[in-house]
Amino acid sequence: MTKKDVKNALNEFGLDLVNQLKKKKNPSFNVPTRTLSNVFFDEKSKTLKLGKKESARTFFNIGQAKKFLQTVEVAAVTKNLIDIDKNSSLRDVYYQVKRTIPGTKIELVEEQTETDKAIEDLEVITGFSREQLHVSANKNGSVAGNVVIEDKGDVIDWGKLGSGGWSIPSIVEAIQFKKVKADYVLYMEKAAVWERLHEDRFWAKNNCIIMSSQGQTTRGIRRLLQRLADEHKLPIYVLTDYDPWGFYIYSVVKYGSIALAHASERLTIPSVRFLGITAEDIEKYDLKKHFIKLKDTDIARIKQVSQYDWFKDNQAWQNQFKKMKQFGAKAEIQALSSRGISFISEKYLPEKIKKKDFLD
Repeated sequence: MTKKDVKNALNEFGLDLVNQLKKKKNPSFNVPTRTLSNVFFDEKSKTLKLGKKESARTFFNIGQAKKFLQTVEVAAVTKNLIDIDKNSSLRDVYYQVKRTIPGTKIELVEEQTETDKAIEDLEVITGFSREQLHVSANKNGSVAGNVVIEDKGDVIDWGKLGSGGWSIPSIVEAIQFKKVKADYVLYMEKAAVWERLHEDRFWAKNNCIIMSSQGQTTRGIRRLLQRLADEHKLPIYVLTDYDPWGFYIYSVVKYGSIALAHASERLTIPSVRFLGITAEDIEKYDLKKHFIKLKDTDIARIKQVSQYDWFKDNQAWQNQFKKMKQFGAKAEIQALSSRGISFISEKYLPEKIKKKDFLD
């Protein structure tokens, strides 16, 4: 899709509202419902998808007027960004929309979450991603490997950027891959683990790409992983803590999330595999002495995640959840450091990858 296509979609959205006003109608638009009741797991594609339920949002409705205006205002902001060919952060959009409605004491938006949701409305209304609407999130990830890219005219070698690696932007659509020499991509949830592997030159010694976030995976990282999987046929392996939150991170990369079910096609990677940490690793490497006791929130999360459609009938994953409950504890990736500062890069990861010791 071109920039012109995005502009046309926004123009059509605005013109439809204008035509309704000319006909003296109560202006309204339909928004696909983004709730659990309208999200389903597609067995064929192995991804979460948005259903067909929609709700009408009208202007002359006390309960809907404010959200109606927020969506229209955000649409105007994104249309302007495309016209001037500039990108804006989520926070910038919030401040561009934030003001008092004339003749009232009512703020059009009070919290950034309101404009964030309005941007998601536009995504499902127009069919274009936030990034295509020229809105970006904060950078939150690093990558290193034997890869050369071109980004807005700059040629960048991921293997020659010092200790920090390349900082992954939230918009990665325009990146051109000039050279990709790797056997696989290793994605991890923790920047500290990435820094250990980078200092040990794991990516150079094992001919791979290492990538990290700081906790939950950003959309930019997920899209970059998907491009490497689709365009360069690279296997993607995920390394997280042994806890329900780490398992959820893997789940999001592989199957998608409820909040972004409308964007599954451009974010999910059904072929991704889970590398660790697992219950078997804990027993094999004697990590029980580094356990962290489960809290009530952890236990509730185990119950919730274990009942996802893609986990509930998977015996290997059910064993992981069962073991975690039996342990009454979770464990961090960094617990492997007790075996030696570079144990993870010199023994743990090479052995698991060589043996193809993955969960699917």
